Amino acid sequence: MKASEYAKKSTVDLQQELTKLKAQLFNLRFQLAAGQLTNNALLNACKKDIARVSTILRQRELNIAEEPAKGKKA
Repeated sequence: MKASEYAKKSTVDLQQELTKLKAQLFNLRFQLAAGQLTNNALLNACKKDIARVSTILRQRELNIAEEPAKGKKA
């Protein structure tokens, strides 16, 4: 997913997404160790997604980036 798509999500959603991505990376590492992983690029893609989400969460923590508004834009 692109960083701009992650930026549109709420902080709670991003924290849940980060947890999900870390679990996915954990499973991918086990598959790699067991020799079951056929597409090694998934590891790098997962790591990059984790970095994107972590960056957006940190920006919001430092008030560099605003959380998206919940209402509709008129």
